[in-house]
Order: sequence, then structure tokens, then C-alpha cells
Amino acid sequence: MSEDTPKSTHFGYKTVNSDQKADMVAGVFHSVAAKYDIMNDVMSLGIHRMWKRFTIESAGARPGMKVLDLAGGTGDLTTKFAHLVGDKGQVTLADINDSMLKVGREKLRNKGIVGNVNYVQANAEALPFPNNHFDIITIAFGLRNVTDKDAAIRSMLRVLKPGGKLLILEFSKPQHEVMRKIYDLYSFKILPKMGSLITQDAESYKYLAESIRMHPDQDTLKEMMVNAGFEQVEYTNMTDGIVALHKGYKF
Repeated sequence: MSEDTPKSTHFGYKTVNSDQKADMVAGVFHSVAAKYDIMNDVMSLGIHRMWKRFTIESAGARPGMKVLDLAGGTGDLTTKFAHLVGDKGQVTLADINDSMLKVGREKLRNKGIVGNVNYVQANAEALPFPNNHFDIITIAFGLRNVTDKDAAIRSMLRVLKPGGKLLILEFSKPQHEVMRKIYDLYSFKILPKMGSLITQDAESYKYLAESIRMHPDQDTLKEMMVNAGFEQVEYTNMTDGIVALHKGYKF
């Protein structure tokens, strides 16, 4: 743990010791891994596929590139990147949670994607990769679960090549009051009931809703990326800011 890691942090709306959060988040994703893809489709009404498609298009992956899909879970982005980088490229699907990695590996192998993808269990705060290694890093719906987000962003900068690009796809803050009210009603009343029905786990989805509210807003995350050393940082709001895609470069 870095010296500047806070002694306490948020797990949803709860305050917990920093060294406990990773295990608590792991428990959430061990619980939901098997039904994760189904829940993504149900709780976003399938819109998560459009958010991810925009992320892939913004990444600009080309044949021969090395891509890190961090917190890659069940491999939605990895699947697309594997086709884009081709046989001479390489995609690394990394996740701190071994249950999610196992689901992702099985899913990709069932699709016949085996030659240019490897799987690494890794903590985003201390990535086990060489300096200046990847052309592109994506982290989709994973940063909010990281205890020390600043350390994670610095770690991503370190392993990017000069000229490399980081894309952070994450839930953010709706821009209009009407949307915020609808979103709160959906997140705290409907989503846990859906989680209970589909995964028999309402508490994990209650945590997910709370973790979204505790995540830095669009401008705060942009500032964190700039402070870490990223340049030309910008973000694009989607679905009124329920989700935002942040993009920055290492020069």
C-alpha cells in the first residue's frame, strides 16, 4: 500500500478501513460473476453495449497494438480488441477478481478467441507490467471500485507507451435534475430488486448503486488524470452523464 493511501475509504456509503475494501469489493464480484452479463443487459436495458461500442471506436486500436483491458471482467472490450489488433497484436485482460477472470476466459474461448489474449490477475494500483508497454489502456466500470484511484491512474500512466491513450468508461453524474431524480429512483428502488430476482443478491447491487454516487464527477476525474500526468484530457457524456468516457494521452 502506498504511503499516501488513506486509512479509511468508502465502500458504497459505508466508511471502512482501506485495507478491507479490496476484499469487500471482491466479495461483491465473486457473488455476481456468473450472472454479470445478464444483469448488465437487464439493468442498462442493453445500453451498455452502445457505451462500450463508443469506447472501442474512440480507442482507435490497430493491427499489431498492445492493449490492456483493465478491470476487464467478462471480456466485452477484450473480444472487440482481439479482432482489431489481429494476430500480431496482443490484448491483456486484467482483473483483480479471479471469479470474473474465469468467466471472461471461458466466454472468450467459447468464441474461439485464444491466440492473442492473455489473462492476468492484477491490482490496478500496482500493475505488474513493464514501463512504456501498452499502446492503449481501457478501464470500463472498474475505477470506482479501486481504493486508491490516484495510485491506479499513475500506474496506468507508467505502463503506457509515450503517445499511448487511456480511456476510462465509468458511471458519472447526470447533468439535469429530472434525470437525477429518475436515476436515483431506479438505482435505489428498482435495481436492488432486480439483483435479488436475478442473482439472489440485492446487497451487491445496493453497493453498486452507492459506489456510483461516491465516484468522482466528470470534472474531478479529469483533474485527477491531469494531476497524474495525462495530457489532452477530455470527456464525453453519454445518456445525460449517467456514463462518461474520459480520454487522455501520455506524451
